[in-house]
Amino acid sequence: MATTGTAPASRTAVPPQPRSPAPPTSPPGTTLIGSVQRAMRLLETVAAHEHGAPAKQLARETGLALPTAYHLLRTLVHEGYLRRDRGMFYLGEAAERLGGSGARQKRRSTVADTLARWRDAVGVPVYYAAYRDGEIGLIGVADTPGNPAVEEWTDFRETAHAHALGQCLLAQLDDAARRDHLGRYPVRPVTPYTVRDAASLLRRLERVRETDLVIERQEYALGTVCAAIPLKVGATAATVAVSLPVHQGDRLLPTVQRLQAEMRCLLGSLALSISI
Repeated sequence: MATTGTAPASRTAVPPQPRSPAPPTSPPGTTLIGSVQRAMRLLETVAAHEHGAPAKQLARETGLALPTAYHLLRTLVHEGYLRRDRGMFYLGEAAERLGGSGARQKRRSTVADTLARWRDAVGVPVYYAAYRDGEIGLIGVADTPGNPAVEEWTDFRETAHAHALGQCLLAQLDDAARRDHLGRYPVRPVTPYTVRDAASLLRRLERVRETDLVIERQEYALGTVCAAIPLKVGATAATVAVSLPVHQGDRLLPTVQRLQAEMRCLLGSLALSISI
């Protein structure tokens, strides 16, 4: 173990030597795997070169010995994280899949953060759904213990005719798409207030313009009223909705108006996330 002290006067002082930057310190008890760290540095460096980079340049930029860089690069190519073309290294399909997964996670985080902000602004549960590939998808819900979301006690996908989210999405489809959906998921009673048959539902939807608010009262869940705001991004039908206990039904329209004002601020970031 090295000790510290004053060097004897008879010795010639050695000028300070340049030193490589110290690696980041790790928490006590943590064991770091150096080869993994070096491989990750190589991946990051390759990602910074849109048009690829040769091994010698990558070794120089990462501070790795050339033989070490070659060994790691060959391994990363073998595993699909890099690809080599005419002596240049590029990100491979495996790395691109990781990037795609990261982008999807970021979009999910954007949805969750946006819905939470709207929930806090209006003080009630907020829902976000979209219609894709013939199916209704509930993408996100933000609620609180004091104001819980409506329990999905029967599948939202199979009961679009009963809840505001589904009715709002169906109203944005053309007649053929509506009939196709109802052919796969027939209208059936969910509560005593649910629309009774497909013909009645289709007549109702025909009267709803694509920009109209859709309100349902206890059609999906007894004791609950809901309102859904239509969204349209390209060819994708989407909707944002809120729910309230039926005894607070007089708050529904003021709540929706407040939500619409909040949506004007953050709608762009949410719309980009419909493709989740």
